[in-house]
Amino acid sequence: MAGSSHGHTPAAWTGVTIAFIGFCVAGAFMVMAQPVGFWAGMVIVALGGVAGAAMRAAGLGQPKDVHPVHEVAPKATAEPASVEG
Repeated sequence: MAGSSHGHTPAAWTGVTIAFIGFCVAGAFMVMAQPVGFWAGMVIVALGGVAGAAMRAAGLGQPKDVHPVHEVAPKATAEPASVEG
C-alpha cells in the first residue's frame, strides 16, 4: 500500500478522523454503561461516512482514472507428465 495513493485525500482523512472520534465516544460510553451516549457515538461514525462521501462528490477524493487497468497474463497450465514404463 505504500506505493499507491490509496486514502491520501482530504475526503478520506476527514471521513476516517470523524469516524475514529465516533468510535472513541461510543467506546467510552459503552464502558460507562450509557446506551444513549453509545448510540450518539455511532451517529458520529455514520456522519464520518457521510462527510467523506460528500467531500468525494465535491471533488476532494481520488479521481476515478488514477489506476489504469492492468492486464493479467493467463496462467500457464502444466501438462501432466507421461509415465513410461
